[in-house]
Amino acid sequence: MGVGVDKITGVDEGVALTALLVAAARAIETHRPDALARDTYAEHFVRAAPAAARWPVHPRDVPDGDADPLWGRLGRYFALRTRALDDQLLRAVQLGARQVVLLGAGLDARAYRLDWPPDCVLYEVDRPGVLAFKQRVLDGLDNRPLAPHRVTVEADFRTDWAAALTAAGFHPDQPTAWLAEGLLLHLPGAVERDLFAAVDQLSCSGSTLAYETEIGVESAALRDTPVHTATRERTGVDLLAPVDAEPRPDTLADLTARGWSTTAHTPFEFTRHYGRGPLPEPDDALAANRWVFAVRP
Repeated sequence: MGVGVDKITGVDEGVALTALLVAAARAIETHRPDALARDTYAEHFVRAAPAAARWPVHPRDVPDGDADPLWGRLGRYFALRTRALDDQLLRAVQLGARQVVLLGAGLDARAYRLDWPPDCVLYEVDRPGVLAFKQRVLDGLDNRPLAPHRVTVEADFRTDWAAALTAAGFHPDQPTAWLAEGLLLHLPGAVERDLFAAVDQLSCSGSTLAYETEIGVESAALRDTPVHTATRERTGVDLLAPVDAEPRPDTLADLTARGWSTTAHTPFEFTRHYGRGPLPEPDDALAANRWVFAVRP
């Protein structure tokens, strides 16, 4: 697959820079012989953004391999997260969901790289600039991918994104698989509460929800751990600079109170499940992360 895109500006700062970081990690993972997930489109997104143009997109570009705190350990974390959430979405579809909503879809290419039933519709909800960048890169590929089941929804989660979603054809009376991957820490706590209240209102019986969150408030000492230092110095992404520094809402408890069946997992559980991925370390930058899976009975 060749690339016919020029460098595209406008999506290489703020939250979008983190999307490029994850895309680079997915690109590197794609070329590993033991890849947890493969995304052949990821490197094209990275190369199209000036801020990320020199980032690695192949294991040969990471001489220290898994020992590299950024592209090794953190990169494998993103790959592990991708695989676990991919599997969750595909399970939901196998159980009958025919709507998939990616909240903060970013630069992932799930609409193209996973095997969806022909009657399944994927809604990608994100800011207009992110979706426009993504589409321009895809349109510029020599062999342009097709995903007739992909619907993009331009919205800001601080506004009435639910109305935009329903206007795009979403049906609240049909089981839906929801995903919020890498989104919540970029939202103020009040917006997160409103987000999940809307998801609850839009979900009928049989719907599922998966999201990433953190427990507690990370200590200042984590700022000097290798993962955070390497990420900050080599990409400009500060992983400890969320929009809202206050403790996160207890969304899991709120969902449980609303009638959802919920489970929370550490990433290391999936490292053991898949047989590869990051393992716990002292003063671990990943230890507070949780992946939550919920079902609307």
